[in-house]
Amino acid sequence: MSKRLRSSEVCADCSGPDPSWASVNRGTFICDECCSVHRSLGRHISQVRHLKHTPWPPTLLQMVETLYNNGANSIWEHSLLDPASIMSGRRKANPQDKVHPNKAEFIRAKYQMLAFVHRLPCRDDDSMTAKDLSKQLHSSVRTGNLETCLRLLSLGAQANFFHPEKGNTPLHVASKAGQILQAELLAVYGADPGTQDSSGKTPVDYARQGGHHELAERLVEIQYELTDRLAFYLCGRKPDHKNGQHFIIPQMADSLDLSELAKAAKKKLQSLSNHLFEELAMDVYDEVDRRETDAVWLATQNHSTLVTETTVVPFLPVNPEYSSTRNQGRQKLARFNAHEFATLVIDILSDAKRRQQGSPLSGSKDNVELILKTISNQHSIESQDNDQPDYDSVASDEDTDLEATASKANRQKSLDSDLSDGPVTVQEFMEVKNALVASEAKIQQLMKVNNNLSDELRIMQKKIGRSALVTSSSSLPSFPSTLSWSRDESARRASRLEKQNSTPESDYDNTPNDTDPDDTGSSRKGRQRSMVWQGDGSVPDTVEPHTAPSPILPSTEDVIRKTEQITKNIQELLRAAQENKHDSYIPCSERIHVAVTEMAALFPKKPKSDTVRTSLRLLTSSAYRLQSECKKTLPGDPGPPTDIQLVTQQVIQCAYDIAKAAKQLVTITTKENNN
Repeated sequence: MSKRLRSSEVCADCSGPDPSWASVNRGTFICDECCSVHRSLGRHISQVRHLKHTPWPPTLLQMVETLYNNGANSIWEHSLLDPASIMSGRRKANPQDKVHPNKAEFIRAKYQMLAFVHRLPCRDDDSMTAKDLSKQLHSSVRTGNLETCLRLLSLGAQANFFHPEKGNTPLHVASKAGQILQAELLAVYGADPGTQDSSGKTPVDYARQGGHHELAERLVEIQYELTDRLAFYLCGRKPDHKNGQHFIIPQMADSLDLSELAKAAKKKLQSLSNHLFEELAMDVYDEVDRRETDAVWLATQNHSTLVTETTVVPFLPVNPEYSSTRNQGRQKLARFNAHEFATLVIDILSDAKRRQQGSPLSGSKDNVELILKTISNQHSIESQDNDQPDYDSVASDEDTDLEATASKANRQKSLDSDLSDGPVTVQEFMEVKNALVASEAKIQQLMKVNNNLSDELRIMQKKIGRSALVTSSSSLPSFPSTLSWSRDESARRASRLEKQNSTPESDYDNTPNDTDPDDTGSSRKGRQRSMVWQGDGSVPDTVEPHTAPSPILPSTEDVIRKTEQITKNIQELLRAAQENKHDSYIPCSERIHVAVTEMAALFPKKPKSDTVRTSLRLLTSSAYRLQSECKKTLPGDPGPPTDIQLVTQQVIQCAYDIAKAAKQLVTITTKENNN
């Protein structure tokens, strides 16, 4: 099947020309901008693949093309086709719309909320409705009508439904009938090719029995899709299932340590129940998909024209069907560097092979929860505020001693040579090495995105500043004469902060006194009233005067992670400013403050370096000031009416200072740790 698109094809979401991505589970083609929103929703909503730069099983691509050409998009936009929807003002996005908020809001409504899907009449017994739909699906898959089956699946039919009277699943029926595209669709929605019917036969058995050899081979591939994808990610090869080879387990020349820590970490992985091991493997599969899609994305996008927030999906989006703990662990997979992640992937491949072959465990049965903590560096989230999204604390490094030890062990894991399906050649090793280098390149790309954030902040300041200069010039006594915040002015402010906080008793994270000499009394009072430590409402304890300066700095990797978290939160604040969502300022500022506090906590209370102290003071005081400015948007505050435009300008100014200070700290720690 050719991967070349016809010129008549358009994006399913905005009707833009020449879509280059596909949403596999939705049966649609989408453009780059709409794809950026799909990626941010997560694979549980939309599974995206590039049409030309991603390897495709031919029948999977044929299935998506068939759905697209037969009007699958009308399933997701059913009510928009009703003329009454035009009268009510509801419409789909168009190519000229902005990604945020226009396209993003439409795509979320369309796929996440299923706002336009045809609704069945309400019934008291929802389970009966799902059962009826699943029975219809069971009957429909014997035909080639893919869009009918997709419509049933969109309404709640279950791909793995076991028919009580027939004694089999829809995939058994499709396999008997030789419907390979139906089998592809069912598999995308979770159908298991290894499921046995009431006679003990699998869909693979029925495909072979009916002479559908291509379908039988494809079903075997689907059965091993997870481990095949992990192996291909590391070495670019897949097992030869036709000849009975079902696993490839690459070896890494620099992972030969056989320490007790490495053995203990492997035993914990082996001690997981099959259910928990499957969950972990699926999470790692999703992370592989995210990293591979990122690589394709970065290689195909024009970064000079796409806005910053559409270029990176920094970690796996939250899946509301999973627990908070699992979501936290999934997102922390993004923190593994290339070597650590490759080691984890290889260990999962090794244990998957062991479990499939029924090999007995050689170690003790440790607590099955420990490996989840080991892999995700998960800390307790019980103390987190309930109104905080799951991903806000993902970058936390409050590991227990056990987790720190296990993390170290994870980097030292060894590979048992007897788990390989054969000797690994020099060429295969170089393929693994090249994959690791490519992964490191993605980290560098993330750093470039962080560097571009300052430029984006300045552009917004200029736009808001020009308008504020015209409408509110008389109300800016404390603002610099040039409203676009310059690097020189930022340096002068940092110098003032250095002087204000230079007494031996003060510390970078406990002095909210960042008020300028020309601030008005009311402004000064308002700031000091609002600058309190996040959580218990008290300023943190000061450092004892006799505390000796410490030359120790945190690892560059930890500082970069915290900087990425701060950057993500600032981007949310910028979007709120762009969309005039002023009620979002306060929650955004609180998340920024938490991220800043966590980053400051990495450093010693009294750093020896003057540059580090200056940057930390700018970072933390700017976060305090940001909270103060954002609280001015609260209704019912006594005093003169709030000039929201001026508040927005000062909010962006604070955000710039935070981003600048974070970048300085990354630069400093990188330089010092490399010396």
